[in-house]
Amino acid sequence: MVTTRYDLSRSELSELLEGEPHYRVDQVWDGLHAQHREPAELTNVPKALRNTIEELLPPALTPVREVKADNDKTIKQLWQLTDGHLVESVLMHYRDRSTVCVSSQAGCAMACTFCATGQVGFDRHLTIGEIVEQVVRAAQRSGERRVSNVVFMGMGEPLANFDQVWPAVERIHDDLGIGARKITLSTVGVVPGIERLTQQDLPVSLAVSLHSANDRIRNRIAPINRTYPLRKLAEALHSYRRAKNRRLSFEWAMMAGVNDSENAARELATFARPFNAHVNLIPLNPTPGYSTPGTDPESIIWFQDVLESLGVNATIRANRGADIDAACGQLRAEQQVALRGRPTRRKT
Repeated sequence: MVTTRYDLSRSELSELLEGEPHYRVDQVWDGLHAQHREPAELTNVPKALRNTIEELLPPALTPVREVKADNDKTIKQLWQLTDGHLVESVLMHYRDRSTVCVSSQAGCAMACTFCATGQVGFDRHLTIGEIVEQVVRAAQRSGERRVSNVVFMGMGEPLANFDQVWPAVERIHDDLGIGARKITLSTVGVVPGIERLTQQDLPVSLAVSLHSANDRIRNRIAPINRTYPLRKLAEALHSYRRAKNRRLSFEWAMMAGVNDSENAARELATFARPFNAHVNLIPLNPTPGYSTPGTDPESIIWFQDVLESLGVNATIRANRGADIDAACGQLRAEQQVALRGRPTRRKT
């Protein structure tokens, strides 16, 4: 696989640029990371060195398509990787922040029935550099508005790619300058990943895509539950909370007739209360492979009221980008692309 611009650590960059003074390596590193510059824009280093960086460290992401929604406040970008796989990231501007939603895998092996990425399967893990570059590209695209938040809620299961995701998190924190509490990892319930996250120092936020607090239903809509049922998930989350003293959030995509009844609310409340967790109720976004409709808006409000009467703090997430397939659960990255002259149909 090609070594791309953000794959190398600082020490590896120093080795690559052997013979250059230490301060030059720092100038290149900080220019690429903290300043989000392209090699040609590193005007404080000699032109020959700029050309060397451009040649030896090509970008990992080639833009394929960009679409906008919400009065240009939501921007979905489709990227082609060096091996032809496709991933998507989404930049979202809010009044008080700008957030980039990044992918951690090309495709996803979790096979959640309602998720577009899960419906098309898994291609491969993303590298550290491919993850970090999504944030850099978002920062470049954001212009004068600083990207302040990063959420690992794009394509893939972040904790299934822990060996690449966590070093990327550290790079985003240490070198791109985004605070740990502004970085959120989302998981559908990969218990070994939660256990590894518990051992890390940075106090990032953890969001759990729960969607049901009933093993029988969750087995059906989120098959990972067959391996790590709710009891095991709860044990891992209790350990995480004791270690981090951070409030958990649970994601709950509202599916008509599946998880929107009073009984479902009571099961969720029983699961969430011991964690003092916050629940995000997400209007189900349509995907090609899941025919169950989303819960209607009035019933979502009713469900929220039931949860709050049971002592659970819950909010309804405002949909962003649903009309461009950029909302929660809709990232699919399907596009006709050409790789080395051959037209290839990629679905990731």
